[in-house]
Amino acid sequence: MEWSQLDWKKELANNVVTIDQLKEYARFEPDEEAKLREVAQVHPVNIPRYYLSLIDWSDPGDPIRRMCFPGVEELVVAGAMGETTTDPYGDDKHDKGNGVLHKYDYTALVVVTECCAMHCRHCFCRRIVGKPGGHAPRDFAGAVAYIANHPEINNVILSGGDPFMLSTPALRSMLAALAEIKHVDFVRIGTRTPVTYPLRLFDDELIDLLRVFNERKTLYIPTHFNHVREITPTSTEAVRRLRMTGATVNNQAVLLRGVNDTAQDIADLMESLLTIGVNPYYLYQCMPVSRVRHHFQIPLKAGIDIVDKARAKLNGYGKRFKYIIGHDIGKLEICGMIDNKIVLKQIHARIGHPEQASRIIIQELDDNAGWVTV
Repeated sequence: MEWSQLDWKKELANNVVTIDQLKEYARFEPDEEAKLREVAQVHPVNIPRYYLSLIDWSDPGDPIRRMCFPGVEELVVAGAMGETTTDPYGDDKHDKGNGVLHKYDYTALVVVTECCAMHCRHCFCRRIVGKPGGHAPRDFAGAVAYIANHPEINNVILSGGDPFMLSTPALRSMLAALAEIKHVDFVRIGTRTPVTYPLRLFDDELIDLLRVFNERKTLYIPTHFNHVREITPTSTEAVRRLRMTGATVNNQAVLLRGVNDTAQDIADLMESLLTIGVNPYYLYQCMPVSRVRHHFQIPLKAGIDIVDKARAKLNGYGKRFKYIIGHDIGKLEICGMIDNKIVLKQIHARIGHPEQASRIIIQELDDNAGWVTV
């Protein structure tokens, strides 16, 4: 199918959104089907036909399938990996209203929508994504006023959900407002559409908007490829169109069990990203999210070993990514191990805790630990 020729809004109506629709693609045992229906009540199914087309149906453990199909493991909320939480990043503590999260002095993140083209099964925002009423109503003008009144903020992240699921006119209004704030030097738009729904990026009106905005404020597009097989001719062309606007495209992957949990997986991903002009930026440790941790998280010791072996295979540009814990206290870079101790460097500190920035943290780590207590 020529995905780039489809109307992106109309094609969304063809997404698979029920277990009955999934049964047209895969067979489930009766007891498994009953459990999957229970899972779908908690985190709804939503898979574009484009992403379904990437699945190798002969492989029951296919990594693409694993990221989009609900799994019975999502019913597990506690177990050997440790406790889980619905708010691993501590966002609730930094919610300023109207979608504004102000955790670090210099950055404001604005949640502009709960909608995504696909509901990823490893999503750490699953408590709000795809759930009408999952967040208080917002006023973007109120968000802009907050940012304008805080001159320490030099960059803004539009996030969600996925901002590119908004209409182009809605995005134009948001970007025009941000362009008028002098102390905002650059804007980021976090999106997984190049990966899960590249059709959106074949909208010439959107591309023209991003190009024009980038002439006023520098634009960065953080995206989220996790596996080399997500890099297709269609997604490659979508990325090329983004780069044509002058925006810099960076990648924030997550280390996931059964998806990219070998050194070769990570090396292949990083090399292929560079080939299509996307900068490897972060590789996140999977967060201890309820209904995700026991499904996808890899112990930190194993993760460090995977990353070290992957970097040994990569050139300088490929190994620039940071292996990161997105912790409640701020982002922690995972530097490695000394004997039985993990070495971390805090690269961001919360507002009111400047003394924590750039500090080194060393703590004992057991073989099964998937997170740290700081």
